[in-house]
Amino acid sequence: MRTRLLPLLIVLMTAVLLALGFPLAMITAGVEQQKVVVDRIDDAARFAALAQFVTARPAAGNATKSPDEGERRATLGAELARYYDLYGIRAGVFYRDRKPMCAAPRGLTVARDGEAAQAFSEALAGRRSHDPHQIWPWDENGRIPVASPVIRDGDVVAVVVTDSPTDQLRSRILRGWLVIAAGECVAMLVALAAAFRLTGWVLRPVRVLDAASHDIATGRMKARVAATAGPPELRRLARSFNEMADHVEDVLEQQRAFVADASHQLRNPLSALLLRIELLALELPDGNEEIASVRTEGTRLARVLDDLLGLALAEHTAADLQLTDIAALAAERVDSWRPLADDKGVRLTYEGHSAVTGWADPVALSSALDAVVDNALKFTPPDEPVTVAVAPDGERVTITVTDRGPGLTDDELARIGDRFWRSSRHQNVSGSGLGLSITRALLAAGGADIAYGPHPPHGLKVTVTVPRTGS
Repeated sequence: MRTRLLPLLIVLMTAVLLALGFPLAMITAGVEQQKVVVDRIDDAARFAALAQFVTARPAAGNATKSPDEGERRATLGAELARYYDLYGIRAGVFYRDRKPMCAAPRGLTVARDGEAAQAFSEALAGRRSHDPHQIWPWDENGRIPVASPVIRDGDVVAVVVTDSPTDQLRSRILRGWLVIAAGECVAMLVALAAAFRLTGWVLRPVRVLDAASHDIATGRMKARVAATAGPPELRRLARSFNEMADHVEDVLEQQRAFVADASHQLRNPLSALLLRIELLALELPDGNEEIASVRTEGTRLARVLDDLLGLALAEHTAADLQLTDIAALAAERVDSWRPLADDKGVRLTYEGHSAVTGWADPVALSSALDAVVDNALKFTPPDEPVTVAVAPDGERVTITVTDRGPGLTDDELARIGDRFWRSSRHQNVSGSGLGLSITRALLAAGGADIAYGPHPPHGLKVTVTVPRTGS
């Protein structure tokens, strides 16, 4: 779940950071440019103040000028030249007809179009020039023109124009953007760490609930969760889960107790009934079919009650897990069943390793193997083999029991192991239909499981898997 939740949080955080970062970058660029514009306006105003004391250009044919006027013009030109040498900013004072009064560098003119021409026109009208367009780090040829009017006796007699390069401005904007990008990256890393911790805090109770649910589904009814971590909603869910598990455990305990008590209470009257049937048989002729039928049904009922009691005990008793030599245990059970197999003419053999250890309850595993081998011998005809094999398989040990009986169809394989279920094709074979259910309960208590499949060309294959290490 974390792998699905984290990408969503990352996308949301990225969108938020970008939504904040882009406007901040635009504002940073605007602030840096505004500083330059304000400085140029101040410089232009200073030059305009100096230019006020320079007489207006003499009329045509009258080129004389006073000594003070020439000195002031020289002072203005020196200031413009020094300004250009220090800062590399082109600046000049131009008459209304765009002729230069003083300019640095020499030959500087006012363009007839573009932002510089517009700024010049606005200054002639006595207004402050508009802000130039925004300069971006990739505008290698961008420049910032600023114009300021020179006013004398209430009239605009000239215009100061500055034309600034933008190399330093673009560098400062780029550095500011790099700082913002670095801050965004740091914020993203911090957000990722916070999101990782947050999702862990939120999902930890979910994982605990999942594990506890799996434990209960596999028969470990004592599994519970601590309702002390995570958001309030998950804590309430944990408490509800514990209440549900307690209720389910109580119901199952009542069911097991009822089955065990009923089996035990019915066993004694049934034993007495079977004894009376035997006494009655002594009064009747030998070979009476009704008595034989009643005796058979009574024996079958006793077997069912015994199996019910065994199933209740198997579901209730905790497994005594220990390190067990699975191969030796399986070989020992094969030796125990071999006399019965020989009587039926079935070839019962053991194959596989001589020593393979696993984590199991030896008593429960022996009982389960007995039920599986007994079932195989029931349905295997004479002169056919029944094979028990043990082999390690990674973290598990597999015990495989194969026979050459009639086998089961796919529908029957899906139902095998259900309580009281028996194939309609094998109703004449003795049994209660509880043996494999008891086997599954015995194995599940110890963390093992059982599976059924076909054994081509005909027969049944039963696979029991046992963990090799304790949990």
